[in-house]
Amino acid sequence: MSDIPLSILFSILFFLIVFSAFFSSSETGMMSLNRYRLRHMVKQGHKGAKRASKLLARTDRLIGVILIGNNFVNIAAASIATLIAQRIWADNPEMGVTIATILLTLVILIFAEVTPKTIAANHPEKISFPASFLLQPLLILLMPFVWVVNGIANFIIRLTRLDIDQNSKDLLSTEEFRTLVHEAGAVIPLRRQQMLLSILDLETVKVNDIMVPRNEISGIDLDDSIRDIEMQLRNSQHTRLPVWKGNINNIIGILHMRNAAKVLAQESFNKAELLQATREPYFVPETAQLHNQLFHFQSAQRRIAIVVDEYGEVQGIATLEDILEEIVGEFTTDISSTSQDITPQEDGSYIVDGTTTIRELNKALSFDLSVDGPKTFSGLIIEALEAIPESNVCLRIENYQIEILKVQANTIANAKIMKRHIQQSSS
Repeated sequence: MSDIPLSILFSILFFLIVFSAFFSSSETGMMSLNRYRLRHMVKQGHKGAKRASKLLARTDRLIGVILIGNNFVNIAAASIATLIAQRIWADNPEMGVTIATILLTLVILIFAEVTPKTIAANHPEKISFPASFLLQPLLILLMPFVWVVNGIANFIIRLTRLDIDQNSKDLLSTEEFRTLVHEAGAVIPLRRQQMLLSILDLETVKVNDIMVPRNEISGIDLDDSIRDIEMQLRNSQHTRLPVWKGNINNIIGILHMRNAAKVLAQESFNKAELLQATREPYFVPETAQLHNQLFHFQSAQRRIAIVVDEYGEVQGIATLEDILEEIVGEFTTDISSTSQDITPQEDGSYIVDGTTTIRELNKALSFDLSVDGPKTFSGLIIEALEAIPESNVCLRIENYQIEILKVQANTIANAKIMKRHIQQSSS
C-alpha cells in the first residue's frame, strides 16, 4: 500500500471517521427514543418509526451490529492513520505513529463520539429514523457475526443470573406514571393532569372514604304516616332515596323520584304502591376499593349502593356521582350540596363541620392531614384527645391548630382549624 497516494488515504480516513460518527450517533439515538411516542408513531404508519421499532424489538442484535460496525471502522481508521504517519515521518516512524495515535484519538473522540452522540441524544428521532434505513440491511448482512457475538455475550450474562428476556416490555409503575404526568407540563393541561392523578388515587381509596355517612342519609321510613311520606317526597332534593321500615338497618328498597312522581300522581296514594315502585337495594362492603366499585356499578347497572360493615349494619350510601367527583371534582348542582361544611374566617382559619371527611378537608383546603385513621374531622379530634371533649378545648394535630366550638350528641359538631407555618431556625 506504499504506492497509494496520501490524498486517497486521507479520503479513506475521513469516510471511516464519518462512518464511526454514524454508528455512535445511531446507538445513542436508538437508545434515546421515547418508546411510547415510538409506538404511537408506528400506529400512525410512520415508516421510519416502524423500522426503528423493528430494530429495537431485539436490542441485543441492534447493539451487536452497531458495535461490530463501529469497532471495524475504528480499527480500520487506526490502520490507515498509521500508514499515513509512516509516510509523512518516514525518517522517524515511531514518532509518527505516536503523533498519529494522539491526533486520531482526539479526532475520533470529538467528531465520532462526543459530538454525534450529543446531537443524537437531543434529537433522537432525526438521527434514528434515517439511520434505521441503513442499519436494517446491515443487520441482515452481518447476521452471522452478530449471532456469534450475541451468543457468547448472552451466555456470559446468564452466568451472572441477570434477566435478558427480550420479550419483556417497558412497563411503568403507578408512581412512575404519576411522575410522568407531573412532568408533562404544558403538554397536558393542569385540569387533565389532576384528573389522571385522581384516577390513580382510586386504587388507594375505599368506599367508606367517599360515602355519605348514615347520620346524613335522607330516606323514607314506612313506619311514618302516609302524609309525612308524601310531604317528604314532594320536598326531596335527591334523585334516589333509600326506603326502610322502622330502622335504617332494615333497608328494603331504593326509590327513584321518577317512579315516586308516578305514584304521587295517582288518586289513591298508599305505602303498598310506593313499595312496588322501589328497586331492590344493592349492598357493598365498606372496604371495597373505589376503582373496583366503579366497574361493579357498571356491571350491576346501578348508580347507588348501600354501604355496610362486617356485621351487616348500614354505614352510609355511595353513589356513582360520588366516584366521578373523586375524578373530575365537584360538579353537582344539587340544592342539598349548597350548604358549606367549611367556612373561611378573616384570620385565615376555617370553621369545619365535624362530619366533614378528612379527604374532603384535604382536597378543599390543600391540607395534608393523615387519612389512615379516622375518616371524619370529629373522629380525628376524638382520637387525638382519647375522650369526648368539651367545647372551647384547643389542641394541636400535626401542624394544625384546632379549637373545638361545639359538642353535640357525643361528637364534635364543629371546630375551628388553622394551619401553623413552622419556621425552621437557621443554624
